[in-house]
Amino acid sequence: MRTIWLSLLFSSALVAFSDQSLAGETRARQILDRFEHANQWRDHVMVVAHRAGSMQAGKTLYAENSIAAVEGSIAMGAEIVEVDIRRSKDGEFVVMHDSWLDRTTTCKGEVVKYTLAELKTCRLMVEGTGAVTGETVSTLREMLMATRDRILINLDNKLDVGDLSGMIAVARDLGMAEQVIVKENLWNQNRITTVQAAMTAIGGGFQFMPIIADDAVRDAVFARTVGHAFSPRAIELINWRAGAETLTETGGPLFSTRMRAAAVRGNWHIWADTYAIANKPGGFLAGGRGDELAVQASLPREVWGFWADRGATIIQTDEPKAAIVWLDANGFRVSYTDGERPVEPANTASIN
Repeated sequence: MRTIWLSLLFSSALVAFSDQSLAGETRARQILDRFEHANQWRDHVMVVAHRAGSMQAGKTLYAENSIAAVEGSIAMGAEIVEVDIRRSKDGEFVVMHDSWLDRTTTCKGEVVKYTLAELKTCRLMVEGTGAVTGETVSTLREMLMATRDRILINLDNKLDVGDLSGMIAVARDLGMAEQVIVKENLWNQNRITTVQAAMTAIGGGFQFMPIIADDAVRDAVFARTVGHAFSPRAIELINWRAGAETLTETGGPLFSTRMRAAAVRGNWHIWADTYAIANKPGGFLAGGRGDELAVQASLPREVWGFWADRGATIIQTDEPKAAIVWLDANGFRVSYTDGERPVEPANTASIN
């Protein structure tokens, strides 16, 4: 009897310790757990706020790539913010999508022709309304500090692959490299070799995500090769839109049964993009099934539901709030308050 009571006491202590550990985890650590264990979270679709999440319901509320937009994305429950990285004239990493300042700031001209001190005089503007904010161009360090322990951050490298080492160095200095996702396009073995050499030189401790597009790659075999080369936790798949009047019925060659099997075998997330690209037809990266169809046409199931049904467990969008609300209401998300992680599923199923 004494042994039974001791066993029960020990079990209770473990449960209490587990609950305390969960409660003590940062938000970023909880998100990272789901990012790093794709097979245990196939029933949860993570949401990425494109350019930090500046839009809601088709309207731009925040300046893109701004810390204010990041704060909004964190508040609504997005798991990842995507921001764009360039360099100033004096070599500092700054957060800016375009190579020119004209569209999103009060300054004019090329980013690379401004020193950091000069960029700090450029105030961010809300595109569409032209409203000038009190926020200036952020450095990479400032953006990372705003996200530390709160959300994962995807750095879209607008420079060369060799510049990634400097970006990771900044994150390491802040003790948050594991929160950082960097990505590069891959299309053949030579490109894999080039990027693999760069990743090896940088070392570990951060997240590398390959990007594969169906204009060059049309089979899951290549994804398996990429998986062996990098052991990624996610692979971004792009289904190019064939024409302005077409909507993909299948998701294209990459969103296939074989690709989903490769993702399970490799324990990585399928990442889909529904955000818009300027001067391109809606859903240009998503076979026509983009945010415009979800929001303007009020057909969210034909967009976020479509890609989730084809295996996507991460969706990058210009409409993170609408996506989260719809995915949650339709059973595609699991609350972070639900507690312990599901048991790791086996790669093969038994029919005995």
